[in-house]
Amino acid sequence: MESISVFDIFKIGVGPSSSHTMGPWRAAQAFMGVLREQGSFDKAHRITTDLFGSLAKTGLGHGTDIAIMLGLSGDDPVTCDTATINPRIDAMKEAHRLRLAGSRGIDFDYDRDIVFHMSEALPFHPNGVRFTATLEGGGAVTETYYSVGGGFIVQEGETVTGSRAITLPHPVGRGADLSRWCRSLGKTIPEIVMANELAWRSEAEVRSGLLTIWRTMTECMYRGCHTDGILPGGLNVTRRAAMMNRKLLQGSGSSGRCEYDDLDGWLEMVRYSTRDFQQVLRWVSTFALAVNEENAAFGRVVTAPTNGAAGVISAVLMYAWCFCRSMSGGIGEQGIIDFMLTAGEIGSLFKKGATISAAMGGCQAEIGVSSAMAAAGLAQVLGATPGQAMMAAEIAMEHHLGMTCDPIGGLVQIPCIERNTMGAIKAITAAHIALESDPTKAKVSLDGVIKTMWETALDMQSKYKETSEGGLAVNISVSVSEC
Repeated sequence: MESISVFDIFKIGVGPSSSHTMGPWRAAQAFMGVLREQGSFDKAHRITTDLFGSLAKTGLGHGTDIAIMLGLSGDDPVTCDTATINPRIDAMKEAHRLRLAGSRGIDFDYDRDIVFHMSEALPFHPNGVRFTATLEGGGAVTETYYSVGGGFIVQEGETVTGSRAITLPHPVGRGADLSRWCRSLGKTIPEIVMANELAWRSEAEVRSGLLTIWRTMTECMYRGCHTDGILPGGLNVTRRAAMMNRKLLQGSGSSGRCEYDDLDGWLEMVRYSTRDFQQVLRWVSTFALAVNEENAAFGRVVTAPTNGAAGVISAVLMYAWCFCRSMSGGIGEQGIIDFMLTAGEIGSLFKKGATISAAMGGCQAEIGVSSAMAAAGLAQVLGATPGQAMMAAEIAMEHHLGMTCDPIGGLVQIPCIERNTMGAIKAITAAHIALESDPTKAKVSLDGVIKTMWETALDMQSKYKETSEGGLAVNISVSVSEC
């Protein structure tokens, strides 16, 4: 059984897509590692990248080509300066040069060296990328990778090794396993998950890492709530989160003034701005829009479990932090940690039993999974039993089954951005329903809905799986002038 950490599910990176941006980026970095291991790095004088399947069909809209160039150049999605991405890409194209892993220059011709195979897919997964390094003096090194969703990559022919092969004290492959561990040990879901996380790192490191993830989420929401303008890509989508943020704060009793100096000041203003249901509802949508507008603009986001669905968990966790204040001032840092441990475990169950790749399962694999994760996390911090938390996840996914992935122009904008608001609201509803329910009387189990989701994915036509060949992508007339 593959061991998946919560930090595999929640990763800091760059938009707009975990499978089409983050995955290829990591694959390019991995290929640089292969060249070094084989002693071929200093001999490589040309790198050719071949993109297959969904990576080819929607690669331009998802920035796959940009991710490849940055990955080959040694940039890392966690630390790179997102403000300089576009000018750096333009400079590489104009100079016809790449600096491999940031250390040695080679000739590079964008039109020649990145090839989009629109009508060809590799057998293992729709998201295939093949790198070929031509060596001085003859010979070549070729490796194939698959971006399998959520920023995870698989090298062709690899076996599960390293951190993914660690034996955990409480191995969980299905919801039934998680339920059994909770029941037999008398522990909550986050307690079981924390015990497993200790196989990789100390408790202090887990806590610190999760709080860093949360801080990155809030920074992303803050940027999205304070940035106006038009999203890149040619659809001319207007950013809305900043306008909504201003309206909500001006109507919160602050005499028309929105006075704060930084992220923490904004958080405090939002947190105490309202208890009115309609206003809270608007805030949840604002949070989700803010994250995915940032994602669409190549901003720094947290993959949760994917970039296209990054706004769901951020919005629901922010909802809990700001507005669930029945527990002496809010959920607090422990609540954030418990939420993320619970949500991360639910995400790993979907990855093991189905998929978190829209190219394999449609949008149910992204928004649906993120909504299930958020529902379980919220239920947990609101006092749910393990059974109720898993029931919340099941309810949320049950009402995303069959959702297609049909991005207009191959961009993670329409309908992707608004779908995050819907996933967040469904998660909140699912959590509150589960909290008022007896899980022993549920007709559908979490394992049952995961199995159903996978069977639905297998039945779904490929044109509804992130190819932009069906649905809204072909029925809405738009002119994409730039990708």
